[in-house]
Amino acid sequence: MSNSNIQAVRGDMPNGFNPANVDRLDPAAREHIQRRIDLLGPAYRLFYNEPVGVVRGKGAYLYDKDGNEYLDAYNNVVSVGHCHPRVIAAITEQMNKLCSHTRYMQDGILDYAEQLRATADGEMGAEGHLMFTCSGSEANDLAIRIARHHTGNTGVIVTAEAYHGNSATVAAFSPSLGINAKLDPFVRRVPAPDSYRIPREALGRYMADQVAAQIRDIQRHGGGVAAFIADCLFSSDGVFCDPVDVFGPIAEVVRKAGGLFIADEVQSGFGRSGTHFWGHQRHAVEPDIITMGKPMGNGYPVAGLMVRPEVVASFGRDMRYFNTFGGNSVAIAAAQATLDVITEEQLMANANRVGSLIMAGLKDLAARYEHIGDVRGTGMYFAVELVKDRASKTPDMQTALRLVNHLREKRVLISATGPDASILKIRPPLIWTAREAGRLLDALESAFDEL
Repeated sequence: MSNSNIQAVRGDMPNGFNPANVDRLDPAAREHIQRRIDLLGPAYRLFYNEPVGVVRGKGAYLYDKDGNEYLDAYNNVVSVGHCHPRVIAAITEQMNKLCSHTRYMQDGILDYAEQLRATADGEMGAEGHLMFTCSGSEANDLAIRIARHHTGNTGVIVTAEAYHGNSATVAAFSPSLGINAKLDPFVRRVPAPDSYRIPREALGRYMADQVAAQIRDIQRHGGGVAAFIADCLFSSDGVFCDPVDVFGPIAEVVRKAGGLFIADEVQSGFGRSGTHFWGHQRHAVEPDIITMGKPMGNGYPVAGLMVRPEVVASFGRDMRYFNTFGGNSVAIAAAQATLDVITEEQLMANANRVGSLIMAGLKDLAARYEHIGDVRGTGMYFAVELVKDRASKTPDMQTALRLVNHLREKRVLISATGPDASILKIRPPLIWTAREAGRLLDALESAFDEL
């Protein structure tokens, strides 16, 4: 029996490997997994019913030890492609010259900060301050520290399946980590802007009303709201790209209550939407803090935030910020090279162009296969929601995870997301061409045909 037909068990991570099925794997895979458990312990997870072993990557592809090629339609960290030569060269050159931290004067970090700030709108684009970390988790942790210090409040509002990172602070407002990851007492959740189940024209007001209700609840319990923070494409909630009038009403409500709007651009930033450099720009709203990470260094650990001067002023006066590796000279070289590639190779426009081909193909599949309830996406980020029937819109986790594993057998790598792991999540590198788009769509068609 194909591994794609194993009964799906979501467990605590969508598309996670279930160790109970290890005996179905070949001896080499079983040995590797046992060694992994012995050395790394029980907390790490693997993807797919048959985990993939990779030894190298190039462009849009990953390769296993036998030389088999996998189309990478999922890893949004390497947004300019695996092992981009310009990024490698920049890292190598800088490592051969100097790797030091931000307590020494260096021009590279200032040049990069100036260019990155110019991608933002309004006051942020003119006067915003940049602060650097190593990971998106650290960036969101720092953002909340700043927000709490600035407002004097502790409450945080997030969406129902939000993921913002792994530090103790950030895990406490990342409900997608599961029921065993306890939320902070002053964290409140609101539904995601589910454009499949809620009329699109009502979503902006609906979301603002939901946030306002949670602010009142925080206040009833003696607290105040420090921030509303959201992934600007609502990735772990199910990828809700449209409508683009959601954040404006939310920001208005939050600011009226004394809180801040934090745009988590760790997954949605750096041109992934195809139309704007930052996801929040699609909503024509200016955040108080923008956090960023994942694709920023195309695989090299670099992340950070951009913040309005008045928001960070008291934090900078009362506290001091330093991160040994955050913003080090090699990290900045990687980030600068990545930004240069995105700009000079016009990858945002490419994401829009090739993404439109993929979106058209997904809509064609939706017209032919009843399992598909909804297709959503922008640029190089897509969601295909699987339902048991279109009338009830009941989520279909079993079919979604079967499809994910079927594509893995065809050596096309995607994953699943959403509260029921019923939504195919597709987020290719920005460098894809029509060739990769066609291979993805052919693999999906084959998978649906074999259901």
